[in-house]
Amino acid sequence: MTELWNWRIDRAAPVEVYPALAEALGRVVMPLAVADPARLPTYAVICDVWEAPGEFGTIVDCYGVPESLHELSAVAALARLLDRDCLLADDTLDAGRHLLVAPGGTIRPVHFEVTETDDGEVLSARRLCTLAHPGCRGWSRCCRSRWAPDSVNPALAAA
Repeated sequence: MTELWNWRIDRAAPVEVYPALAEALGRVVMPLAVADPARLPTYAVICDVWEAPGEFGTIVDCYGVPESLHELSAVAALARLLDRDCLLADDTLDAGRHLLVAPGGTIRPVHFEVTETDDGEVLSARRLCTLAHPGCRGWSRCCRSRWAPDSVNPALAAA
């Protein structure tokens, strides 16, 4: 079985992302635009990287990732290699809540305002997921998440 991963990066040029992805995944990375399914190397991962407006505007989609690879470890390695914060979706199914993976390897839940545009979702107004905010207390989705409000976890322990 294969996986699909979707991440966002804080301002990284796609030309920087592809080699860093290859190193983080330990696999050959083929850009979606040039990937020929008949000629793919064994263990290759197909990725698409593009720029969008708003915060964390570099978007990465990885297709056909083997399930033996761990997403949190891979995105933590990518954040370290690029020296940039990365985002991935959390387990709440809230479009505005993400996991922020820092270059130092920590993971913490954050919220964004999400605006739909012709160019896709635009993220803005980042804030930490904390019990000090009324939207993150009580019976909120945040409190039912594996990533509780105010939590800061090391990436390798979270994988």
